Amino acid sequence: MKIIIVGAGEVGCYLARHFSSGGHDVCLVERSEPMARAQQDRLDVRVIYGSGSVAHILREAGADGCDLFLAVTRDDSTNLVAALLARRMGARRTVARVHAAVLRDESVFDYRRAFRLDLMFSSERLAAVELAKHIRNPDQPVVEEIARGRIELQQFPLRADSLACGKPLREIGFPDRVRVGWIRRAERNIVPAADETLQEGDLLTVFGEVELMDKYVRRLRTGHSRPGRRSVVIAGGGEIALALAQMLTACGFDVRVIEADAERVAELAYLLPRVTVIHADPTSLEALREERVGECDCFVAAMPDDEDNLMTCLQAGNMGAPDCLTVVQREDYADAIGTAATIIGIRAAVSPREAVRRDLMRFVTAKRYHVLVRLEGGAQVIHFAVRADSPMAGVPVSQLELPVGVVLVAHIHETDARVPAAGDTFSAGDTVYALVEDAALDRFSRILRHGPGV
Repeated sequence: MKIIIVGAGEVGCYLARHFSSGGHDVCLVERSEPMARAQQDRLDVRVIYGSGSVAHILREAGADGCDLFLAVTRDDSTNLVAALLARRMGARRTVARVHAAVLRDESVFDYRRAFRLDLMFSSERLAAVELAKHIRNPDQPVVEEIARGRIELQQFPLRADSLACGKPLREIGFPDRVRVGWIRRAERNIVPAADETLQEGDLLTVFGEVELMDKYVRRLRTGHSRPGRRSVVIAGGGEIALALAQMLTACGFDVRVIEADAERVAELAYLLPRVTVIHADPTSLEALREERVGECDCFVAAMPDDEDNLMTCLQAGNMGAPDCLTVVQREDYADAIGTAATIIGIRAAVSPREAVRRDLMRFVTAKRYHVLVRLEGGAQVIHFAVRADSPMAGVPVSQLELPVGVVLVAHIHETDARVPAAGDTFSAGDTVYALVEDAALDRFSRILRHGPGV
């Protein structure tokens, strides 16, 4: 694939390095001449000096014939304008990086449609999604956040002490937006109907809207739906902390944020009415003791400085915090901490750059779909864009001719993400996620290319 990346900062260079090592033709555009010259010497990619929001620079880079255009500078306006120019020149897919505040503004204005974007992302929000996944499901072998973090998929075995054992699904009382989509039983794969009776040892794959999953999945695991509130302390009040706190409070967590800057504390208190925001230095041992971080269920270090995050996690662990997570900005630190995490008492280190790379990999394929995750038992979750000529466009879900072994698990339309219901329809440009058994993948991919009559 031919890929153009505007912005030779940390995110842009990280993506350029990974895509180039994967055999793709990468061109990097950078408006700072010293940075452009430095990356030309470091990276095995073509580097152009100039502004990504200037048409003749984009034409020189080859935007009129590129497969994927990524605008990932630190400036939202530059990224949005560059992506729109590239699209009008003929770029097949365009992606723009923005700050998390712009994503929060999507309910007021549809930036994606206005700037003709395939994706608009915030590296901070993607990192928060990864952190939330670890916090909400510390013991789950498979947990995936999909559809911009609004839909969750979990896979786990049904235990003998679950009150769901021996009951048909219809008696468990799931809402429309939470479903058991797939069961692996011995050597059999089952796409269950409502009268399917659950058995001990069934490997269940459950998906649903994040706010509902905790309550209803617990019925399958233990039969109980009202756990005690779990507490999380977040050190640092940046955009990652803000997004993470919003996600966790929506799921019933008791969240405290410790932030040193008084103005930011006031802003967070306004944006997070259900969160306790504390004005203190989160790197201070005295402040951590005063806030009794050793008594929390999970401690997250989400400050800008990697060294501060690492040391604060170690201090929280020494005080008794059972679960410590950290954000890691530097690529070399991420590798080192990831390798030694369990040794030093940190359960996971989340890199915003790696979270971005994972999210963008769906576009780096020549196929009509991209594999998001492979599941135990012979199935995978894929996602694909609905094209104007797709046999799925405009047809209610209940009338789609899907092969046996295919379950639709999520649907993104403009800014809305949900679990598909029987009466929902898909429009050109929508993104659809599907759980597909390996045996059904070839047939389903042919349907995506040619329609059901093949």
